[in-house]
Amino acid sequence: MRTLILSLFILCLSFSAFAQKQDRREKIKALKVSFITEKLDLTESEAQQFWPIYNAYQESTFKTRHNELRNIGKKIKENSETLTEKESQVLLDKLMEAEQRLHDENKQLIIKLKKILSSKKIILLKSAEEDFKRKLFEEYRRKRHTGNKGK
Repeated sequence: MRTLILSLFILCLSFSAFAQKQDRREKIKALKVSFITEKLDLTESEAQQFWPIYNAYQESTFKTRHNELRNIGKKIKENSETLTEKESQVLLDKLMEAEQRLHDENKQLIIKLKKILSSKKIILLKSAEEDFKRKLFEEYRRKRHTGNKGK
């Protein structure tokens, strides 16, 4: 009985942590949408066309970054000392393929966006993305730093 209760407790904690992580991702996504919309000064018509394209791009690149590149990085980190030349070549080829896919996705995004946004707004998008990442990282660092002071 104790094992069952303990298992259920661990399962609930795992689900809670997953839900919190998803909730945090959704909050970050909402902040990013607001930040980019403001920085680009999108009209209603531009926003209606822009967000489906941009969201599809984000989803696709997220999968490549977090599935493929993370797995490749994990294999390299765990086995860097014992990898054979052949295994290293396979990993390197997979890495180059994933990086090429990300590059191609970025090019396709720009091609699609040029049909609805000015070149200046596309450049502003790239700048806004970097600004958002920087602000997010700074906020993370600030929270981490202030959180550690009390410990």
